[in-house]
Amino acid sequence: MHIDIDRDACIGAGQCALTAPGVFTQDDDGLSALLPGGQDPPRDPMLREAARACPVRAITVSG
Repeated sequence: MHIDIDRDACIGAGQCALTAPGVFTQDDDGLSALLPGGQDPPRDPMLREAARACPVRAITVSG
């Protein structure tokens, strides 16, 4: 599974971190970031929901 965050599109709404806190966090600028190990996350059932929750569609999950 591959996760891509378009940091140019991210507005820091934080929906990803709220929906899948085991995968996403927010960096010092408030933008979405993967937690350590997040690029190869366990099959978190909320991962795809977190991508859908992003209001600007800055997260892509493939695989």
